[in-house]
Amino acid sequence: MPAGRPGHPPHLQRISRDSYNGAMTQPPLAERLAAHGIQPTAQRLRIAAVLLAASQHMSAEQLLARLEADGARVSKATVYNTLNLFASRGLIRPLSVDGTRAWFDSNVEAHYHFHDVDSGALTDVAVPDVEFSRLPPPPEGMEVAGIDLVIRLRRAPRGTGA
Repeated sequence: MPAGRPGHPPHLQRISRDSYNGAMTQPPLAERLAAHGIQPTAQRLRIAAVLLAASQHMSAEQLLARLEADGARVSKATVYNTLNLFASRGLIRPLSVDGTRAWFDSNVEAHYHFHDVDSGALTDVAVPDVEFSRLPPPPEGMEVAGIDLVIRLRRAPRGTGA
């Protein structure tokens, strides 16, 4: 049985090392994948176990490094293909932050991001914390489907009071 975290839904609970390595079944993850039309293979379950363990932002490279550190044998192509499959089915959200790498967000609810340009860290920003006073009208026959906002941050120079 997964090692639970009080107050977290089953798909966000950390799973034990035994279940991560496949010694135990992972019904919550398998069911969540299946609910998104994704066949829950062993490699997809391993990737989902890491990515969906918490609300987080990860690149394919970070995910691959974490999997390898845990002893999983998975190719870079499999990680990318799985991330793209998860994103296309709405299980995760792809992010375009700085154009240097693809990021994936396990939080698919509406929100924006702070991006620390020095460390690369991403932090969620709640929708009510941002106000748009005016948007340009979309071209004829089009409608706004969503807004992606990344607020880039850097350390303020010392002595500026910021």
